[in-house]
Amino acid sequence: MLLLLLHLVTALATLLCVGEGYTIRSAVSWAVTSDVVEEELDTLSDEAPAVLVDNIGIWKQAYPSSVYRDASEKKPDQMSKGEDVSSASRVFSYRMEEVKVPSSIPTPPPHEEAARVARYMAHYSDWGHLATISTQEQIKGLPFGNIFSVSDGPADNSTGIPYFYVTPMDNTVTDLRSFPFASLTFSEAEGDFCRKQVYDPEDPRCARLTLTGKMVEVGPEELDFAKEAVFSRHPVMKKWPPGHDWFFMKLVLQQVWLQDWVGGVSVIPLEEYFKATPF
Repeated sequence: MLLLLLHLVTALATLLCVGEGYTIRSAVSWAVTSDVVEEELDTLSDEAPAVLVDNIGIWKQAYPSSVYRDASEKKPDQMSKGEDVSSASRVFSYRMEEVKVPSSIPTPPPHEEAARVARYMAHYSDWGHLATISTQEQIKGLPFGNIFSVSDGPADNSTGIPYFYVTPMDNTVTDLRSFPFASLTFSEAEGDFCRKQVYDPEDPRCARLTLTGKMVEVGPEELDFAKEAVFSRHPVMKKWPPGHDWFFMKLVLQQVWLQDWVGGVSVIPLEEYFKATPF
């Protein structure tokens, strides 16, 4: 009897010792060390996306904050080429205070003022969908759409003419060199208006604007304005790799097509379009 009791005590003591090295996760246990537990706790704080705006810039939410913390703490000679995350990410980062946009975007003009609505959308849209005739082998001669950042001028100076910063490496630019005509479409769904009104992007009350014309390279006489127009609204572009041979283009308009209410669309005469103001 004494021997049996000793065996039970020994078995219980063994279980208690082993139990100290286990952790419970959803009724499943596995052995861990105290170092692993501490490391996991540190990691958990970085599992959620980092804050959209931090002390370096934006577009950092895709990486855990520890990446930047650890990278900044290492000396240059301690970092390998594969660890240079901060320099790569900064190519597409910028401080928000550099973006010269209105402090608050005004509400859209009344839908009865079609020309003003068109100018409003052309000015306050930061990006649009550009459609070209493709030169890609598999879809040659078919429509091809691509997203581009655009600007019709600095925040306080609207021209109604969209300016672009592009590279010859882009398929769309290749298309334009073969056939320079294109259509640029904006949607009011880009901003908050349609969401606040609970309008679906295809609802005719959620305005959409299509500008059609010829894409041309910006000449030297207006290059300074093109730089101010684009870089004031998209300052990150100034940092993009120069080896991509970036250059400026603009859309010379031939038609302004707008749908901003039920009952049909408006084709706005160019004279009315350029006479109107988005402000």
